[in-house]
Amino acid sequence: MTGSPLCRDTLVLNRGWLAIASTPVRNALRLLYSEAALVVQPDTFEVHDFESWSRLEVPEGEQSISTVRLKLCIPEVIVLNSFSGIPRQSLPFTRKNLIRRDLSRCQYCGKQPGQAQLSVDHVIPRSKGGETSWANCVLACLRCNHRKGNKLASEVGMILLQEPKPPAWSPIFEVAGAEKPAAWRRFVGEQNWVEAS
Repeated sequence: MTGSPLCRDTLVLNRGWLAIASTPVRNALRLLYSEAALVVQPDTFEVHDFESWSRLEVPEGEQSISTVRLKLCIPEVIVLNSFSGIPRQSLPFTRKNLIRRDLSRCQYCGKQPGQAQLSVDHVIPRSKGGETSWANCVLACLRCNHRKGNKLASEVGMILLQEPKPPAWSPIFEVAGAEKPAAWRRFVGEQNWVEAS
């Protein structure tokens, strides 16, 4: 991982230890210092307030945050002291998110020809009143999309592999341009573990 340690991301758990977001390390340290959160050591699940965290020795070779008087380990996971809710976030309908939902696979033939050879198909064509939405759009390879054309799949003898619907994963755990720490896997469900592309 490169760049300033303060710009890396920390996983945020609510009071019930449910992963709800990621936040820059600088914000995680602010929450820790203001006693709004505790740091979680992912291997042991031990929690630390700012004072006990600041006394921990930084392991050899690990990146750290240095101040005039302190050398701090970078917190990978924090748990909030009072918030037990789950923030609502809707996933925007974009080609990139559609590719993730459909696993880069044509929803008619099942092939994975590569992103350049995939198109967005409206299950109910726009000319027949179909909307551009999670429930009406799927990935289709260029061949299948051409075959289906401006018709319903049933009219040309094609069958959808699965019914289109909004994805089950959430974007709140995505870390832009960086790897997520492996320690997050203990707290983030597989449906939310979207690898950086």
